[in-house]
Amino acid sequence: MKRLFVRLIVLLALASAAVSCSCSGNKEKSPAFDTEGLPSEPVFDIVTDMGTIKVKLYSQTPLHRDNFVKLASERFYDGVLFHRVINGFMIQTGDPYTKDPAQTDLYGTGGPGYTIPAEIIPGLTHKKGALAAARRGDAANPKKESSGSQFYIVQNPATCASLDGDYTVFGETLEGFDVIDRIAAVQTGAKDRPLKDIRIISIRPDMPVNAEAATTEKDSSAAETPADTTIAGK
Repeated sequence: MKRLFVRLIVLLALASAAVSCSCSGNKEKSPAFDTEGLPSEPVFDIVTDMGTIKVKLYSQTPLHRDNFVKLASERFYDGVLFHRVINGFMIQTGDPYTKDPAQTDLYGTGGPGYTIPAEIIPGLTHKKGALAAARRGDAANPKKESSGSQFYIVQNPATCASLDGDYTVFGETLEGFDVIDRIAAVQTGAKDRPLKDIRIISIRPDMPVNAEAATTEKDSSAAETPADTTIAGK
């Protein structure tokens, strides 16, 4: 009888530990912002350690728009580097491997584990400041599916014009063209990687002052009540 009692105690302890581990392992960060109520063409601030780039996402490319919003809300982009920079061409970012200095050999190959069907729309071109999705080359990717997270921002539309019709353009820059130029001008080494890290601090919706105040007030009140892929080379 005593042995049976001891075995029951051990089994209960193991079950309790398993539940505890499961709960702690499933803890997730709360969303950075509420995705509900965003306009069909939301505006986001890409805050980098070299300045802020304000961008608008296109309603004509809903798969890419919604994916970008989802990842931003999950803080997926917080801390990623601009891992590929070509002056006179574009600046590229969005690889989660770049958050880990021990994974430098994998920079440019990371993502969320899925791709996005191409949304190549006539008229959405590689103009200055355009946001476009990186992807694998045609040989391995004949459907031109986009990376699940990596994207690039056009610095020079003349040299990027050849990419029109081959890559999904899903947004444009509204402000911060000077930031794009400053990032593009940094010194780079092997694989066009900047010698000094350039990091995205956060990507958040650009909200009017009144909306921000309302959100802050809402959050405060709630507290009181008990988130190799490259583009074609130049």
